[in-house]
Amino acid sequence: MRKMITCLGAAAAVTAASVALSAPASAAPRNEGAACVQAGLGTLKSLGLLQAAAQRSIDYSTLADPVAGPIFTDLPVGSYLSLGQVVRLHTTNPELFAWCR
Repeated sequence: MRKMITCLGAAAAVTAASVALSAPASAAPRNEGAACVQAGLGTLKSLGLLQAAAQRSIDYSTLADPVAGPIFTDLPVGSYLSLGQVVRLHTTNPELFAWCR
């Protein structure tokens, strides 16, 4: 049952992200946080990582470097963050992400 709920949650996250990415230009975000989130989702999609992100199977430490980015911070190996955590970071700390600068 837990596995089914996890799969449904991942599917819902991917669907929500896909809808956000396919929105017309007239539906552009009205604030910088939303624009940053959309840029992050677009980056994950362009790298073929959106589904993996929804399944919490990306070690974000492999993308983190405080100087070179694209995520400008140090993360410990094994930083498998949920997509929700990463989305929240885009709104609270957009300076951490190259695509939000």
